[in-house]
Amino acid sequence: MPMQLKIYSKDGWMAYEVCEYIMKHLIDIKNLDSEQILNICSQADIHKTNSKKKNRKILKGKTIANIFFENSTRTLISFELAAKRLGADVINVNVANSSVAKGENLKDTILTLQAMKVDAFIIRHSENKICQQIRQWLKPKVVLINAGDGNNQHPTQALLDVYTILQHKPNIAELKVAIIGDILHSRVANSLIDALHILGNQQIHLFGPPELLPQTAEMAIVCTSMQQALQNSDVIIMLRIQTERMSKQDIPTLESYHKQFGLNRQTLAFARPSCIVMHPGPINRAVEISSEIADNSPSVILKQVKNGILIRQAVLTMLINT
Repeated sequence: MPMQLKIYSKDGWMAYEVCEYIMKHLIDIKNLDSEQILNICSQADIHKTNSKKKNRKILKGKTIANIFFENSTRTLISFELAAKRLGADVINVNVANSSVAKGENLKDTILTLQAMKVDAFIIRHSENKICQQIRQWLKPKVVLINAGDGNNQHPTQALLDVYTILQHKPNIAELKVAIIGDILHSRVANSLIDALHILGNQQIHLFGPPELLPQTAEMAIVCTSMQQALQNSDVIIMLRIQTERMSKQDIPTLESYHKQFGLNRQTLAFARPSCIVMHPGPINRAVEISSEIADNSPSVILKQVKNGILIRQAVLTMLINT
């Protein structure tokens, strides 16, 4: 059993249970158990109710480096906002203008910043499982957070998705969850499937073009039609086509894609009336989802964005402050 700790401050702005693992790094959602996932969500609630003044005391004097080797809007900015709202100093390393462009390798970049007393690294990289390697270069008290590695894992996205689902549907183990789109290349899908499985959900349904579905899906049901995937679903997660991970000949025609795999009012009718619609972003409108669905109920897409800051505040607090 993981060690459980309670951390309290005289101001009452840190009151949560943490596990031995979460105190170190967050690299793969599979390293967490259900209690740990729910503890992170509870810590996000604390940040939501804290005053700005209390939040800004939590990481005062700490330095966090965002190093993104792939493009990002939501993840990069939400990590930056999360850290700044906790009082930390934040460095966003512009990889294209850094010494990486001069031939410096990843290890030397990490060691250089570590020598400058960076307390935590938030890394996004195109290489699968790169964070396992980076972890070996870090000093014992330096924290590492995986912000997405190739098509492998995106643990904080899974946490914010779970947090959003729980706000609307607390009985998460009993829900039918449909994940539609480019699942083969999606670290979001991998992490969310893992998280839902950890929380006891065994009703995950996948659908998309056959060439964009995984060959094996041990923890999910691969569907053969949009109707089968969406029928009586409680939660729908739409995924974009990740053209940056595909060869040109494998990219489907976008108009035909929407007709077969897109979410609109007609296909949404298969789901339960009380369902919620999610998307990790960025959205490709009129491809995987229509604007009518993205911009109106039952979409909770912008709520996911807001929750992303809270979840990342929770992760930073629980990793760095313990």
